Order: sequence, then C-alpha cells, then structure tokens
Amino acid sequence: MAFVPTGPEASFFDALDRHRASLLAVVKQGAGEAPARVTRVVSRFEDSVGLQMIPQCITRKIKSDSPKSVKKFALILKILSMIYKLVQSNTYATKRDIYYTDSQLFGNQAAVDNIIDDISCMLKVPRRSLHVLSTSKGLIAGNLRYMEEDGTRVQCTCSATATAVPSNIQGIRNLITDAKFLLIVEKDATFQRLLDDNFCSRMSPCIMVTGKGIPDLNTRLLVKKLWDTFHLPVFTLVDADPHGIEIMCIYKYGSMSMSFEAHSLTVPAIRWLGLLPSDIKRLNIPKDSLIPLTKHDHTKLDSILRRPYISCQPFWRKEMEMMADSKMKAEIQALTFLSSDYLSRVYLPNKLRFGGWI
Repeated sequence: MAFVPTGPEASFFDALDRHRASLLAVVKQGAGEAPARVTRVVSRFEDSVGLQMIPQCITRKIKSDSPKSVKKFALILKILSMIYKLVQSNTYATKRDIYYTDSQLFGNQAAVDNIIDDISCMLKVPRRSLHVLSTSKGLIAGNLRYMEEDGTRVQCTCSATATAVPSNIQGIRNLITDAKFLLIVEKDATFQRLLDDNFCSRMSPCIMVTGKGIPDLNTRLLVKKLWDTFHLPVFTLVDADPHGIEIMCIYKYGSMSMSFEAHSLTVPAIRWLGLLPSDIKRLNIPKDSLIPLTKHDHTKLDSILRRPYISCQPFWRKEMEMMADSKMKAEIQALTFLSSDYLSRVYLPNKLRFGGWI
C-alpha cells in the first residue's frame, strides 16, 4: 500500500529533486559526497567517509601483571566472556544489561561503555557484531514503515506521537518510504513542536528524526541506514551555536571516539539547513533574543574551525566566522520573535522549497 500524499504540490519539491539527482550522480561515481577541492593535510579525515582511525594511532597496553591495569584487564575478560555467550546463543543485550549483571564489580556504566568500545576497536568489528546494543533515546516520525527482527511491523506516522528508534537497527528490514527528504532535528523540544504544528504532515512525504541532543549510536545507525537504502537528501536543523554545529558534525563526519566505525555511522552528504548565523542577520532577529558566546563556546568554535573537514566546507566556515565575529549565538526558539509558528510555517518550508541549505 502506497503512502497517501498530503503535503504540497509536486513543484514545491523541485529544488529537493534536483539536489537528490546530484547526490545520486555522486553515489554512482562511488563516493558519498562531491570530492573536496582542497588537499587534505591529515590522513585521519576522508571526505567521502568522515573521521577515521589512522593505522599509526596511539595504543595502550593492558596487562594482567600490572597493578595499574589489572582491574581493567579483568573487566575486559569478564565482558569478553559475556559477549562470547551472546554470540554463541545468538542473543543480544544492552550495555545497561551488562552493567547490571554485576554493578558492584563494574562500578559505573561509563566503565562498561568504555570497555565495549575498546573491545570493538581492538577486534575491528562494529559494536553490533558483539551482540551488544545501545539503549535508544531517539525518535522518528513521518512517511516510513519497516519490519523489526522479531517480525513486528512498524508504521511511523506524521501525528503528534513519534516512534522510538529501534534498539537493533541491523535487524530491521523491508523499509518502505516515498519521502522527499530526511530532517534531523537537534533537540527533542523542537522536534515535538514541529509535530504539534503539523509540519511533518504539511511537508509530507518526509521523515523527521531527533537524537535528543548528542545522538546515540542507534539514531546515527538509523540515519545511515536510511541514507544507504534510499539516498534521500538529509538536512540538519540545529541551534546556531558551537554545540549545535558539533552535533551536526557528528552525524555528518563522525566522532573521534567512534572513528573506527566511521563507514557504518557517517553520512557526509548531510547539509546544514538551519539555523544559520547569517539567517539571524537576514531576519533581523533582535539582539535581546540572542545569547553571548561563553569562553567555552569560543574554545569549541575555534576547535571546530581547525578540524580538517572544515577546509572542505567554505560556506560552513563563513557561517562560523560570522558567529565568532558577532560574539553571539542563537537557539532555534529565537525565531518565535517573528511568530510562534514561524519555524514550521515559513522558515523551513522556504528553505526546502528554494534550496536554502549549505
């Protein structure tokens, strides 16, 4: 059964259709995104993949006869034995499940998380191959349906109630959509507001996803799976601040901590839809609706500007330099100065219709 279109007329999506055609042309050439026009100065970054672990990376030795690392060594063996049993029985467990098998031994959840990442990196396999799942926190809504590993059929909708991102992305199958685009929304509050304003229905067919801030592994895996399966244009809606830009970079280029899994997590074809620092000036957002950059913000912004992939994104650099010069940042909610539903009624539709992404 096909999705019933309820959104704007077909001509509204002309810019999106052209953008998708260009993405498909690049995919056919064997890359995830148009090649960079600059020479990369470090081997850690590959423009078609994202951040990758370099072969000559720094390693740590964990020894059973060293007082400093004997506990870490024991915990690694403990978790390896649990992973072995999971793989042998073809069952899965969450990191939280593993922690609660012996919370006193592990001490805290972070210790379990770090060891599982170390094992995944050491064995050079994705975490899901260890049969260890992360607890999902993300949400998805829109024109999408799929079947979970146990046969459960899931129908995502454009209603005010979103669907939780599955905990086993590898196991979902039979994905079906006629969406024109995928919108990643940084914050849960903004995501819910868009649903309440019927943005998803009015822009149908589309898909919206939120990782509720810094995305969990499953949300990133889902975005990657949707890109690999359908090659939809993917856009991000984040705050015009260094934290929002950082989150967007995680989806697009990955993170240092998960660089060994870059191929299965990153979507370099992602575009920045909003909120752009240049939009603040263009829309005459008053200064009292903005927030001064903190010392931490300046440090974060400088760090992002020095990253190798920013040299491949001159328009991103220009936006960030504009933010640095103004010494101000803005949350998406600053658009409510114009009207309470300006984001869903005017800002996003115009951006999507006229190609307002970078």
